[in-house]
Amino acid sequence: MSRVYLDWNATAPLRTEARLAMIAAMDCLGNPSSVHGEGRAAKAIVEKARGQVAEAIGASGADIVFTSGATEAAALALAGQDYSGSGFEHDCVFAWIGNEPRPLSQTAHQQANGEIGVVFDVKEGTGLSDSVQAFGKIPYSFAWSGAERAIISSHKFGGPKGTGALIIKQGIEVHPTLKGGGQEMGRRSGTENVIGIAGMGAAAEAAQRDLASGIWDEVAKRRDAMESQLLNEVPDMLIFGKDVPRLPNTSYFAVPGWKAETQVMQMDLAGFAVSAGSACSSGKVKASRVLKAMGYDEVTAGSAIRVSIGPSTTKEELDSFAQAWLKEYRRFKARAA
Repeated sequence: MSRVYLDWNATAPLRTEARLAMIAAMDCLGNPSSVHGEGRAAKAIVEKARGQVAEAIGASGADIVFTSGATEAAALALAGQDYSGSGFEHDCVFAWIGNEPRPLSQTAHQQANGEIGVVFDVKEGTGLSDSVQAFGKIPYSFAWSGAERAIISSHKFGGPKGTGALIIKQGIEVHPTLKGGGQEMGRRSGTENVIGIAGMGAAAEAAQRDLASGIWDEVAKRRDAMESQLLNEVPDMLIFGKDVPRLPNTSYFAVPGWKAETQVMQMDLAGFAVSAGSACSSGKVKASRVLKAMGYDEVTAGSAIRVSIGPSTTKEELDSFAQAWLKEYRRFKARAA
């Protein structure tokens, strides 16, 4: 049996458009900071991608700062700032906020939670919007988001891993964490990852095109059908965020007492890649900090698994997953009896 990938929120499959853009960029010899012809050719690739990302996210090219990923983008956005946040924040943001008792002047806000999929409004004046999971899955424009800064990550919408961006509202300053040659308009030094940036630009353009086509509405229907299939047999299972706005591709659920780590391993052996939440935990399966922030107990928070899908995920694949999960659920109930 071929494996079924159901962990799109950890990383989405590389898009064909991104792969082709990266292959083409590999043939570019120059350094984008060089002024000769070869350097200008490399610079043109970076600037094309900057325009693609800007167009897709509703910003101008001057607003885009390419980074090594969302973690670096968050560090650049938050360095030297006083921020408040919540237990919902991703680790790359949470690590920077609320660690010391001090007056906090700005708010870090997650636009969509990668574990439960819940979508939040970004209020006017928000200092930082974590738009990593939202971008490409739900309608979004930086211009109307109300945020002063936003972060995105290429591999969440079909680009390469190790490339991301900080989007900065014009007139807002940042404190560079990498100093040197003054690349990225003096805001992030270091030679740009031309190949990765080319892939990110192509992926952003394709992601926005897919979103406009309505394909994610179909993804939501397949997700909902899978949840109904599970609920028909396990009516007391918990599906987090089911009754509030959430990402169209995310299902986070628990049977309290059935450890998430066990479920993830059982599903892996059955040929299905699922997770227990954020992938940024060094391969460890831990009780969900997000669920504990919501008031759930340790047992429930340690029993939740996430199924996150994409446009290429089929109904047949989700049916197969549901049957495999229900088979293991019956075994769990028999052992607990």
